[in-house]
Amino acid sequence: MLATLALLLGLPLALGTEPPSCAPLVPVTLDNSTVPRLLGQWFYIVGASKYPPYLEELKAVTFEAFSFSPGSHEDELNVTEIMRINETCVVRNSSKVLVFQQNSTLMHVEGDKREVSMARLIQSDKDLLILNHINSDFPSLSLSARTPNVSKEHMEEFKAQLHCLGFAEEDVFYTSTEHTCLLPGEKTGEGKADPQLG
Repeated sequence: MLATLALLLGLPLALGTEPPSCAPLVPVTLDNSTVPRLLGQWFYIVGASKYPPYLEELKAVTFEAFSFSPGSHEDELNVTEIMRINETCVVRNSSKVLVFQQNSTLMHVEGDKREVSMARLIQSDKDLLILNHINSDFPSLSLSARTPNVSKEHMEEFKAQLHCLGFAEEDVFYTSTEHTCLLPGEKTGEGKADPQLG
């Protein structure tokens, strides 16, 4: 009996020294109540991908903000993006996100080029937008938030998810508030580049 009690008392201590286990990413079930929560302004914070086309874009983008607004159909969102690619601020407003409630996926369709990417929204804090990009056999994960910065705790949780997907620190690309572009409707100040329509 004493040995059992000692074992049980020592178990939490032993469990505390184990490395964190990799819990599976849990997608959000998209329905009529979750889709409206996507509307509004978001700031892209960090991403990682093993998919070569995504990887090239991650390396080039140093700032990105985007907003979702209602589209012409119930399951369609208009997207306006402003980003700094290398040294140039670019505004894009020719893409849409299609919401497929039956399998809880989002499809980003880019303008006339019909470039398509698929993603699942991962369960997290309501002010975070974690997307698991699924249109390739290469893992890709990104984090956006309602503000240009996230808490240390949220960043650590996201980094743990990246680690579980096999990403090393050198595979992760961050944006910076030092490279901010003016958001649509803001006045141009000294030292800020005017956004160009893309």
